[in-house]
Amino acid sequence: GTPNVSTAMAVREQHGHDESMHVCAPPDAVVWPHAVGQVQELAALCYRYRVPMVPFGTGTGLEGGVNAVQGGVCFDLSHMDAIMELSLEDFSVSVEPGVTRKALNSYLRGTGLWFPVGTVGTGEQTGGCLGWGGGTGVLGV
Repeated sequence: GTPNVSTAMAVREQHGHDESMHVCAPPDAVVWPHAVGQVQELAALCYRYRVPMVPFGTGTGLEGGVNAVQGGVCFDLSHMDAIMELSLEDFSVSVEPGVTRKALNSYLRGTGLWFPVGTVGTGEQTGGCLGWGGGTGVLGV
């Protein structure tokens, strides 16, 4: 619906760059899915119509990965921020991609565990840390 989709230029420009040196390349639209099923449906539509998909977390990347150089739809995953499961026995936690490092560490406080990976700040999302190889040697994927 409308609150979960935007084609406003200001929103598109916000999602068309990160902290890298690359020039802004905005997507054609930005969507905010709230569940895995919505991501699957949107991805299927993009695939069917050959529309590029660009994932977006918080825009703290340093590689230009959010730049929509061929246009397309930006999937802002910030609303998918649930911590699904914690297993203290095997030191693992299942999270949605919008969970920030700060939120995860707040959740883990008192367990003896923490998520030390990060390059930019506390607002970066765990999905971006994993997706861009942050913490190699610390994380088992």
